[in-house]
Formats: sequence, C-alpha cells, structure tokens
Amino acid sequence: MIDTLDDIQAIAALKSRYCRTLDTKDWSGFRALFADDFVGDNTEAGGRVCDGADEFVAFVRKALAGRVTVHHVLQPEIELTSPVEALGIWAMQDLVRLLPGLTMHGFGHYHETYEKNVGKWLIKTSRLSRLREDLRTPVLTLFISDRIKRGLRLAVLRRT
Repeated sequence: MIDTLDDIQAIAALKSRYCRTLDTKDWSGFRALFADDFVGDNTEAGGRVCDGADEFVAFVRKALAGRVTVHHVLQPEIELTSPVEALGIWAMQDLVRLLPGLTMHGFGHYHETYEKNVGKWLIKTSRLSRLREDLRTPVLTLFISDRIKRGLRLAVLRRT
C-alpha cells in the first residue's frame, strides 16, 4: 500500500512540475518530464499530434513563444495498472495571454499515461480535451463556440 501511495504522489508531483516548467518556460526541465517516445495529442485544443518528446516540446515552445501562461491541474484520477505503468485524468484550467488585453481562459482535461523508467515516473502519452474556452478582455468575456474554434484552429495550424 505504501508503494502505491508513493507512486501516486510521485505522479502528482510530475504533473505539478509539468505546470511549473511550462509556465516558467523552463524548456529543459519541461523536456525531462517526458518519455523519449512520448505522444502528445492537442488536436481538440487546436494543436496537432506530436510523436516524440523533442517534437512536442518544440511545438509547445513555438506555440507559446512570448506568451504569459498559467496552468492549473486538479482532481487527479490516477490508476496504477502495473508497477511501472499508470493512467491519469486531470481536470485543468489554463490562461494564455494572447495579446495585451486579450486572454484565453480554457477548461478541460488531460488524459495521460505514465511509465516508470529506472525508478522515475515519466509522461508517456497525453491528450488534452477542452470543455470550454473563453476570450476575455477588460470589458468583455466571449464564449468560443465550436464554429469559431474550428476557424481559430485553422489559423493556429497555419502559424505552426
């Protein structure tokens, strides 16, 4: 039982480091959280599928270049499926400052798998699903409909 709790706590700490290194733009620290053969799927959030940790970190780094971000994860559902593998779902909120006075506030879930390699837990796969995205200005908050999301996703894909 103690090993199980230790492993769950280690995975929770891993995800906490994910948020911290992402928001502080510590790209080498961010990269260290992923298995080399990591697969990241951000298609539901306007991104793409990235094969390999290096490709994913480069994609995120380019997409968030110069942007202030705040990521919070909570309500973890972590299931150890073997001594070296686990599944996790995390509720998430993020803020991304798109332009001065224009911020995206997103809500959704991370769906992940983890592997323990030489005693260290790493993120093996991650899929970000979105429930809602709001654009906020000092005067107005605008809910982003699915139709608007599709247009924005096309614009983001053209940028990357």
